[in-house]
Amino acid sequence: MQNQVQGAHLVGSVNFDDAESTIRTAAEHLGDRLKRIPDGEVGERFHWIVFQADRLGAAEGIERVGDTPIPLRMLDMRPVRLTEGVRAEDLELPPLGYAEAARASWKVFSRLKDEGVVPAGTRFQVSLPTPLGVVGSFVFGPDRPAFEPVYEAALAAELQEILDAIPHGQLAIQWDAALEFAMLEGLTAYTGDRYEWFDDVWAGTSERLARQIDRVPADVEVGVHLCYGDVAEKHFVEPRDTGNLVRFANLVVEAADRPLGWLHLPVPIERDDDEYFAPLGDLALPEETELYLGLVHREDGAAGAERRIGAARRHAGRGFGVATECGFGRAPEGSTIPLFEAHRAISTAW
Repeated sequence: MQNQVQGAHLVGSVNFDDAESTIRTAAEHLGDRLKRIPDGEVGERFHWIVFQADRLGAAEGIERVGDTPIPLRMLDMRPVRLTEGVRAEDLELPPLGYAEAARASWKVFSRLKDEGVVPAGTRFQVSLPTPLGVVGSFVFGPDRPAFEPVYEAALAAELQEILDAIPHGQLAIQWDAALEFAMLEGLTAYTGDRYEWFDDVWAGTSERLARQIDRVPADVEVGVHLCYGDVAEKHFVEPRDTGNLVRFANLVVEAADRPLGWLHLPVPIERDDDEYFAPLGDLALPEETELYLGLVHREDGAAGAERRIGAARRHAGRGFGVATECGFGRAPEGSTIPLFEAHRAISTAW
């Protein structure tokens, strides 16, 4: 098929109810296209980081902002703040839930690999948010500077639990960076305040992400998903082109000490024009870093993706694989198999 590219990538969330359904179905439809398979971010993780507000809100010394819950299925979206008189450094945060979920899903993944359902060389992908994303989204503005190192340490402890539980040769960690682009695009929170609590937004966001990348040992794969949001399948702002994505990615790669295994960039459904993809010519990735473009959309499937691939290939200057622009855990029921089929139709096996 014209414009075929090599390999596919699943960003993280998939709209199945359990990890086994996600892993089995991904392996069945895309097994030779995927180097990594996630668990679909099932259960309380269905809406990315929203469940962190409930986790943090259970800690002594932390209270919710507002008297009325903001419900999202089983979750409460209200942000949190320090109780008056409490110092952030004195907090003892409860388990954040990422290590617990990874251990449970790893057991499923490992069993399915032993049964031959999952190809032998496929790694188990664990997607984690950047600390900046959680703190900037769900911590009361004035508390963010003091709270950030506390949450970062707690998430690092979760990562270490994952590293201790899963064989490094079968593990891949993905850092999800979304709120970073709200900051880089100059957006403000619903309160009218700036999201960021530091002055140099480009250095502050990129150096923080590089620090998380370097937490992952060399024998574990690590990748990055760059995101413009996915609330109701809409970006919080539509990127003008790939310029800010490329600039940010280059800064992160330069700041990190260890190599990046893969980079994922979103592509809006209406962008099959040269203007959007032109900045990709400035992307400075090492040759061994895989590039995935999130140009597969459920609304127009393989045909739409092929148009976007044609434009991307004129500017990427290197090979790339395909993906959706974000996870699709909140996509309409029944859309997963067609999405998998679209990935397969426009890509070749590894």
